[in-house]
Amino acid sequence: MPCVILVTFLISLGLLHIEAAPTYVHSRCTGNFTQNSLYQSNLNLLLSSLSSNATTHFFYNTTVAAATSDTVYGLFLCRGDIDDAGVCQACVAAAAEKVLKKCPRQKEAIIWYEECMLRYANRSFFGVMDKDLNDYVLENANLVNDSDRFNETVAETVKEAATAAAAAGGSGEKKFATKEANFSEFHTVYSLVECTPDLSSMDCRRCLDTAIAELPNCCSGKDRVTYLYPSCYLRYDKSRFYNQIVAPTPSPPQIIPKAVDIITIESLQCDLATIEAATNNFSLNNKLGQGGFGEVYKGILSNGQEIAVKRLVRSSAEKGVDEFKNEVVLLAKLQHKNLVRLLGFCLAGEEKLLVYEFVLNKSLDYFIYDPRKQGDLSWSTRHKIIVGIAKGILYLHEDSRLRIIHRDLKPGNILLDADYEPKISDFGLARLFEVDQTRADTSRVAGTLGYMSPEYALHGRFSLKSDVYSFGVIILEIISGKRNTSFYQSHHDTEDFLSYAWKLWKDGTPWKLLDQKLIASSYSEIEVARCVHIGLLCVQEDPENRPKTATIVLMLNTSSIPLPPPQRPAYYSRTEIDKSEWS
Repeated sequence: MPCVILVTFLISLGLLHIEAAPTYVHSRCTGNFTQNSLYQSNLNLLLSSLSSNATTHFFYNTTVAAATSDTVYGLFLCRGDIDDAGVCQACVAAAAEKVLKKCPRQKEAIIWYEECMLRYANRSFFGVMDKDLNDYVLENANLVNDSDRFNETVAETVKEAATAAAAAGGSGEKKFATKEANFSEFHTVYSLVECTPDLSSMDCRRCLDTAIAELPNCCSGKDRVTYLYPSCYLRYDKSRFYNQIVAPTPSPPQIIPKAVDIITIESLQCDLATIEAATNNFSLNNKLGQGGFGEVYKGILSNGQEIAVKRLVRSSAEKGVDEFKNEVVLLAKLQHKNLVRLLGFCLAGEEKLLVYEFVLNKSLDYFIYDPRKQGDLSWSTRHKIIVGIAKGILYLHEDSRLRIIHRDLKPGNILLDADYEPKISDFGLARLFEVDQTRADTSRVAGTLGYMSPEYALHGRFSLKSDVYSFGVIILEIISGKRNTSFYQSHHDTEDFLSYAWKLWKDGTPWKLLDQKLIASSYSEIEVARCVHIGLLCVQEDPENRPKTATIVLMLNTSSIPLPPPQRPAYYSRTEIDKSEWS
């Protein structure tokens, strides 16, 4: 009894938070698949992917395909007013579990909770305004006295909300709105409408208008209604059921902006004197490193905030000042826990400076190549780093506002925070510099020997699969603790580092690639072998054979996904690059 009293007291003080379970609303499904079929296997992988991505997304769609006829398409959407990632993830996880119980062998299903919705099908429905599988819910609804006036109030409120939702945000951003109106002196109507963000503004409005038009037929005079379509939904009630959205209070200008949606050129621009003071005039003692795009210095602002400043090389191709600024603003809006955050920039005379968040544990190469530091990274930490890098690349390739090919992925461009969470740096710099793709010396600033895919190194052709190749090399280096370009010096019996890894896989002993510093510690041979296998799939010579980034993330997160056998890795020499003519 005293424990109950204590818990109640702590809740009343706001010191103890107990998260409510997601509230199931409705589900619909159609079609059938065969039990234990490939479709069922793909569906399980898809649901696992949706659930795992709910920690970092409010909306996410993906596809799992092993064969054309067994492709599964799926998405989830968390309610627009929910800003707690834990609530979103809990709802999607619950939906992924419950949909299999509600629709145990159906090829197409949609399940709605109060906090989220989840949908899958054997056909592509992304970006399509879909009105199939619609329904309405009148649970605990009562008939109001003055139904005509109530209906008018509801119609006016939901139409205003629909207009606001359809006009909200751009592609991929929330299409969501709430409105409220007084029905009487003592009663208010609260309404919420939302579309899936992949719809156009026009289709969003069409979908909501269709739902609004159905209200008089199904729900006249009812005081609480939820009308559900796969692509949109609306809900109204006489009680507030959503989180009140309060406009943020204006704050004084800061050198480092905090809100992504209000990032402007003005909010990002720093003055040279501030940067020079922070870095002690670019002192050598503050220098953190150097890459193809310039030198990096640590700085400390007057308020104590630590930053990293990249002093861009002056000989690189020039953009116009306004174009350069606009590119910086776009890059600053790309935010993911596995990307280094771009905080600002400075243009002064010939100086071009980029200001980044400071990441405590330096770069990945500082640990994996140094015999004194290799032991700091256990196998579980290395596996976490591999997965984190993959998620960061996936964001750049598919989930960000821009589709970015990094072109210089390597351990030196992967930074580690205090918890050894990886953060990709230097993303988007090739956009800023407009690297000339007709010159072989492009590799000086947009690629590093040993990580460049053969089609890029030899012919200047790059794609998303070029980054996949680089990531494959990084995986194998993280596992082995060896630098791929110096491997031949100590292993004369094999052609190169990648061929050695492939030979171990062919011999059935891929775990032998593991860093000897970890042999005496805890690790899983199966997990190591799987990561070697994934790395080898990434470095195959034909780009078409390399897996997509989304597939790589699934492979790393789900051990039940079967992996195809890799082909022998690509290999090229410095001499071949020198002799090649880029197309």
